[in-house]
Amino acid sequence: MADGRKTVAFYLENAGTRYAIYIDKPKRASAGALGVEPAVERRWIVVVGLDADDQFTELCKARAAVAKTQALPPLLLVGVGYGASYANPKNRRMRDYTPGPGAEAEGEDAGGADAFLRLLETTLWAELGRRYPVDTRVRAIAGHSLGGLLALHALFREKPFFNRALVSAPSIWWGERRVLRTVAARQEKRGRRAAKLFVGIGLKDGKDMLGDVGLLEVQLAARPVRGLEATFARFPGRTHYSAIPASFRTGLAVLFGEDEADGA
Repeated sequence: MADGRKTVAFYLENAGTRYAIYIDKPKRASAGALGVEPAVERRWIVVVGLDADDQFTELCKARAAVAKTQALPPLLLVGVGYGASYANPKNRRMRDYTPGPGAEAEGEDAGGADAFLRLLETTLWAELGRRYPVDTRVRAIAGHSLGGLLALHALFREKPFFNRALVSAPSIWWGERRVLRTVAARQEKRGRRAAKLFVGIGLKDGKDMLGDVGLLEVQLAARPVRGLEATFARFPGRTHYSAIPASFRTGLAVLFGEDEADGA
C-alpha cells in the first residue's frame, strides 16, 4: 500500500489532537479527456479523504487516473490525518471514526465520530473556505475500512452535512452493525434529499465484511432512501487493502462523472 504522505498544508488542533491537513488542488479547470477548457472557472468540490497519512496518495492517484478518460469537475482533495500511521499512538482513528461505543475497541477510546464530524463541518470547512474557492453545494467524504464506516455514518445520520460518500470496504460490523440502524432511521424519514453513495469491496476480503456489505445493499434496495443514488461494486482478486485503488478510482468516477461535471 502506498505511503500516502504529502506536504502538510496546515494543522488543526482539537480535543488535544493535532490534525495534519494534506491538500491536492485540482488541475486547471479539469478539462479531462475532452481537452476543452470551460468558459467559466468553477468553484472546487471538496472531497475529504480519511486516513490521509496512509491513503491520501491513493486518492490523488485515483483522481489522476479517472481524469485521463473522463471529464471531472474541479476536485479539491483534502486529506485529514494525524501525522502518524495506523499503529502510532498519535493516530486516533479508533476514537474519531467510530459512531458510538463498541466492544471491539478493547479498551481503546472510541465513539467520537460525531465530535470528529463537527470538526470537519465547522473548523475545517471554514478554513477551506478562507483559503480556496469552495463549492458549497456538493460536499464529499471518502474512507476505507473504519474510514468507510465513518463515511456511511456521515451520509445517513440526522441532518447530514455531506451529500457524497465514497466508501471502501466499510467496517459495518462495528457496534453490532450500529450503522445499519442509522441507515434504517434515515429510511423512516419522508423528506427527500439528493445524495450519492458508492460502496466498493474486494471479493477476496473477509466473508463477514462481504456479507455486511450485502446486508447494506439489500436493506437499501428493499426500502430506498428518497433522493439517494447508491452504487455497489465488487472487485475480483482484490483483498481488504488491495481494493483501495479500485474503490477510489471507481468511486470518483461514479460520484463525479459526466453528470456531476454538468453541475448535478
